[in-house]
Amino acid sequence: MGFKDIVAKDNRSVFLNPAEFGSLHRIDGRTLCILVDDNEMIEREKRTPSNDELDGIYKRKLLFYVLAKNFGPLPAVGRLLTLDDRKYRIIDAVNEDGIYSISLEAVRGV
Repeated sequence: MGFKDIVAKDNRSVFLNPAEFGSLHRIDGRTLCILVDDNEMIEREKRTPSNDELDGIYKRKLLFYVLAKNFGPLPAVGRLLTLDDRKYRIIDAVNEDGIYSISLEAVRGV
């Protein structure tokens, strides 16, 4: 078994396993195991600062990882996505060797 095979197995059996790090969420009507990474979103925001609080409106941002084979085609930036009955806009989506890193943003009034 090569290194890439070992990483792929760990992705399924450890990182995106609800008994380990992953958790089940509803995404566009389907239940998928994802890994929400608030720390990585904070680090990415530090690199690209934005004004998320303007005139009583704030933007909630989050990032999650999901197995590409479970999610389907890589979603387009700008597309709407429903996560746990909340609407978000995809602001970044990257295929990281079989795992999608998807960043979302929701705009709500305060």
